Amino acid sequence: MLDKLKKIKNRYDELTRLLSDSSVYADQRHAASLGREQSYLHPIISHLDHYAELVGQIADDEAVIAEGEDAELIELAEMELSELKDELTAIDQELRVLMLPKDEDEERKAIMEIRAGTGGDEASLFVADLFRMYSYYSEGQGWKIDVMNSNPTEVGGYREITFGIEGKGAFGRLRFEGGVHRVQRVPSTESQGRIHTSAVSVAVLPEAEEVDIKIKTEEIRVDVFRSSGPGGQSVNTTDSAVRITHLPTGLIVTCQDEKSQHKNKAKALRVLSARLYELERQKAEDERSADRRSMIGSGDRSERIRTYNFTQNRLTDHRINLTMYSLDKVMGGEIEEIIKALILADQEEKLAAAGE
Repeated sequence: MLDKLKKIKNRYDELTRLLSDSSVYADQRHAASLGREQSYLHPIISHLDHYAELVGQIADDEAVIAEGEDAELIELAEMELSELKDELTAIDQELRVLMLPKDEDEERKAIMEIRAGTGGDEASLFVADLFRMYSYYSEGQGWKIDVMNSNPTEVGGYREITFGIEGKGAFGRLRFEGGVHRVQRVPSTESQGRIHTSAVSVAVLPEAEEVDIKIKTEEIRVDVFRSSGPGGQSVNTTDSAVRITHLPTGLIVTCQDEKSQHKNKAKALRVLSARLYELERQKAEDERSADRRSMIGSGDRSERIRTYNFTQNRLTDHRINLTMYSLDKVMGGEIEEIIKALILADQEEKLAAAGE
C-alpha cells in the first residue's frame, strides 16, 4: 500500500508542477483533464500523512514489545497497538475505495431525460412523478433544476421532459438512475380497482464542458417552429421552438420551453453536446470493459432497474435486491438511501474486481 501511495504522491506533485506552467493551458481539454485528475487524487493525499504516521506508530509499539525489557511499557504498547491497528484498518479501507478507478465525470452537472414508455396516460403521469421526485431531491442537495424541453399531455403528465441539474457532483450522485423504471398502481380512471403496469425510461448524462465537444456549424441543421402545448394550443405566437439535427450521427434535439429562440437554441446545443459526449464515453467504456459488466449494469435504457408498487407502498431496485416500504417518502424526494446503496454496491464490485 505504501508503495502505491508513494507513486500517487509523486503523480500529484507532478500534476501540481504541470498545472503551474501556463503553457499547459494552450490545450484546454488536456489542462481540464489534468485538473480533474489532481482533484481526484487530492483526498488520497490528505489521507496519506495520517496513514504513514499510523504505520510508524505501529512499528514503534511492535519494537517495544519485541524488546521485552519493561513490562509496564509493553502493556501500554499492546493496548495502543490494538487501537492503532483498528484505526489503520479503517484508513486502509477508505484509501482502497479512494484509489479505485474513478469516473472523471462524477463531479459534473447532469442532464436527465425522462420519457414515457408503455402505459399511455399512466406512463406520462409517472414521468411527471419522477421529475418531481428528482426535483425535490435536487432542492435538498442545493442544486438548481433547469427545464430544457418538455412535451406535456392533457392529463397533466409528460410524454418526455429534459432538464439540467446544476450542481457539483450531480452526475456522480444520479448516474445509476438511468434505465427503465416500472410503476404498478391503480389509475384514477380505473373503476374496477385493477392495477396497471407502466414503464418510463430515464437517461442520465454528464453535462459536457465547452472544451469536451466542438460542434461545427456545418455539422448541424437548425429548424425553427412554433411552440405548442397540450391540445395543440400555442405556447406563444412566434417561431421560437428549435430543432437541431446533428448530421454525422442523426441525433435530434428539440427545445421549446423558452419564449426566446436564442435561449432554446442554446439549451438544445447543451443537450446535443451532452449526448455526443455520452457517445464518446460509452465507446471508451465498451473498449475498456467489453468482457465485463458491473453489478450496477450498463445503464442501458432497455434495462429494467426499479419497480414502484404504489398499492403496497413498495420500491424494489432489482440490481442490488433492495426493497423499501416507504414509497411515499421516496416520491417526495427521499432517495439518498437508494443512491448510497447503489454507490456502495458499485464500490464493492470494483474492490472485488481489483482483488482478482
